[in-house]
Amino acid sequence: MTTEPDSVSQVLAAFEAGAADLERLYRHLHSHPELSYEEYETAAIVAERLADAGYEVTEGIGGTGVVGVLTNGDGPVVLLRADMDALPVREDTGLDYASTAIGTTPDGAQVPVMHACGHDMHVTCLLGAADLLARGRGHWSGTLVALFQPAEEVGSGARAMLEDGLYEKVPAPDVVLGQHVMPGPAGTAFLSPGTAMAAAQSLQVRMFGHGGHGSMPDQCVDPVVMGAATVMRLQTLVSREISPTSPAVVTVGSFQAGTKENVIPEEAVLKVNTRSFETHVAEQLVEGITRIADAESVASRAPRPPEITELNSFPLTVNDVSGSRRTLAALGAVLGTDKVFEIGPVSGSEDVGDLATEIGVPLVYWFIGGFEVPGGDGADSQQPLPSNHSPKFAPVIRPTLDTGVAALVAAAVEWLD
Repeated sequence: MTTEPDSVSQVLAAFEAGAADLERLYRHLHSHPELSYEEYETAAIVAERLADAGYEVTEGIGGTGVVGVLTNGDGPVVLLRADMDALPVREDTGLDYASTAIGTTPDGAQVPVMHACGHDMHVTCLLGAADLLARGRGHWSGTLVALFQPAEEVGSGARAMLEDGLYEKVPAPDVVLGQHVMPGPAGTAFLSPGTAMAAAQSLQVRMFGHGGHGSMPDQCVDPVVMGAATVMRLQTLVSREISPTSPAVVTVGSFQAGTKENVIPEEAVLKVNTRSFETHVAEQLVEGITRIADAESVASRAPRPPEITELNSFPLTVNDVSGSRRTLAALGAVLGTDKVFEIGPVSGSEDVGDLATEIGVPLVYWFIGGFEVPGGDGADSQQPLPSNHSPKFAPVIRPTLDTGVAALVAAAVEWLD
């Protein structure tokens, strides 16, 4: 860390004394991941640590959400947010603290579980920052709200907390701040003023055929062919229906049909994910998926139209522009201006924006790098860094922890009095 403003440096002065404890906490959380809405052990750890730091703690908001409130005189209310849930991914990092956890999905399936998106790092950084801000309360004034959210991975955790009366149980903030660890050089931070992350929607398309023997396809309606034609046709939505000036993505991530090579099945199920940066494009993609699935069913003589259901959706993540520039300056002061970058929108998706748009306050959400990069900026490396949701996603603990804690502290102090 470089020279930072006095109030921030005073708050961060105690970081090194607690760094080893934060490292142990991170390893524990990484080894004990929990699926969305199942973050019971994580939530218990969070609640205990917040209480020990002097926060007024409210548990069970939106299921497993935990919020700590620290009132420290007059001033703004600043909310810092971290997400807690993990993914149904089998870890392949080779770390001595790698996860071997098994979880149960809502439909009863047993799946491996891994913190493949860095939420364990988010929790650890916010707990570290919350503790330092409590210890350094002589250097700021206002109210700090440390929010630990469930179920970001399914896009409904923030909404669940709001619907459970979040802002009736804790003070409504004047600003919502948060961060996410991403592929990129450890020690750096990235922020996109304005539109920051894509809107996303996931749909299940269930297509119906008429099953029978593989030797008599003329007596059947083959949903595999119907589904395959749909997959290919969906690719034309972006290439032929969306303006080239409007980025969009359509991905068919799952195609399930049949159990045996000589049996034509009764149905095929596609799971489709979209990304876009404009509301009208998001709506156009959903309309196109529905239209194409319906048309392919008619063309195949399907016995009935497809069933299309929404699996999840994420809103656009839009950063407040002036607030972003203000926060960028604060991050640059503590991390070094050569380590902080303004970037354009990224195609990942988040639900953190719901916490701000619900009450019409600014959102500022940034990214921190978490990896050792050959050559410093990746220019000399032929191997891409593991992406979020990869079984090999494993941020280096330090300096990622140092960066994440320092960024949260700097941003919080900037917005507090």
